[in-house]
Amino acid sequence: MQNNGHVDALWTGRYGEAAARPLLPDWNPVLTQLLQHRSVRNYADRALPDGVLPLLVAAAQSASSSSNLQVWSVIAVEDAARKARLASLAGNQTHVRKAPLFLAWLADLARLHLLAQEQQRNAVAFDYLEMLLLGVIDAALAAQNAVVALESLGLCTVYIGGLRNKPEEVAAELGLPPGVFAVFGMCVGYEDPARPAAVKPRLPQEAVLHREQYSLDVQIPAVGDYDRAMAGFYASQGLPQPDWSSHSVARVSSAESLHGRDRLAAALRQLGFRLK
Repeated sequence: MQNNGHVDALWTGRYGEAAARPLLPDWNPVLTQLLQHRSVRNYADRALPDGVLPLLVAAAQSASSSSNLQVWSVIAVEDAARKARLASLAGNQTHVRKAPLFLAWLADLARLHLLAQEQQRNAVAFDYLEMLLLGVIDAALAAQNAVVALESLGLCTVYIGGLRNKPEEVAAELGLPPGVFAVFGMCVGYEDPARPAAVKPRLPQEAVLHREQYSLDVQIPAVGDYDRAMAGFYASQGLPQPDWSSHSVARVSSAESLHGRDRLAAALRQLGFRLK
């Protein structure tokens, strides 16, 4: 039995004050946890319990994998000096240094390539973009499973896309062989109760949910609603109130706005991906 007030609050947090909640099926704690997700960048000086790492990896490995190839891996980084170097490579993000655990999620073709060599079999498919894409998708699915598991334990996370800013340097720091690419990082820890994060509204469903066929025109008014919802969110946080649509367009307005990732294709080739 759902508590309507509780569900209304979750729905409003996810979509903003103007969002009308539809009639929903019976509620459960998993749904509450999913709708309460937020990115946490301020961590308490508190160690993680024993067993968290193998548990999060088990949860990650329980995610789907295309053809069961399992072309992903993860590197756990706890050494303070290495976290500091990775933080610098990822755009000087302080939370990478402060979090007790940093995870680098990898698209990993090296393991399967080695097996092909040992069996003296051709490995022509490794030269194609599809194989890298499989690794990226596998890593993303695995990582999100880990996030859900960690949040169920009272831990918090934030993804670090800045790990792609300097792929070759990150690969050298992590000792990656050819055919392995750090797709993104993830900070893990307990939230600092003095600096809690808030649930950030997402685009209205009208902007992302299509029925039968894709529709672009109907998204414009939905984005306008979202601009207003985000203005309210930032005001509630005492932050500047950028227009989401203008801010987002600015992020794709130039190669420089990619913060070094404009050369990602060249970097991937340096890391052993031919990308045919």
